[in-house]
Amino acid sequence: MKKIYLFCSAGMSTSFLANKMQECANSHNLPVEVKAFSYGEISNIVNEFHPDCILLGPQVKFLFEETKKIYGQDGTPVSLIDQSDYGMMRAENVLKMAVMLIKQASNT
Repeated sequence: MKKIYLFCSAGMSTSFLANKMQECANSHNLPVEVKAFSYGEISNIVNEFHPDCILLGPQVKFLFEETKKIYGQDGTPVSLIDQSDYGMMRAENVLKMAVMLIKQASNT
């Protein structure tokens, strides 16, 4: 089971997107777990659960470079959620991006 974890400032709107992504994954029988958290929890969450993909919401895009430097060193993909997909809650687009990032990381 691959873990796709979303982080934003409070985890509220991202939780809605994560739930929609999980529904989409379930409907396609994809073995993924999609969860959302507050960015303040990222260190504890990553160290405890070791996600396969870290996605940041548009509210915390200013933390992207730092996050990638810290948590992407071991090959874990770190990416920003497209602002348009986030705003329109296009869960399938975000899920496809995450799965593609995980596949690319496993090929390196």
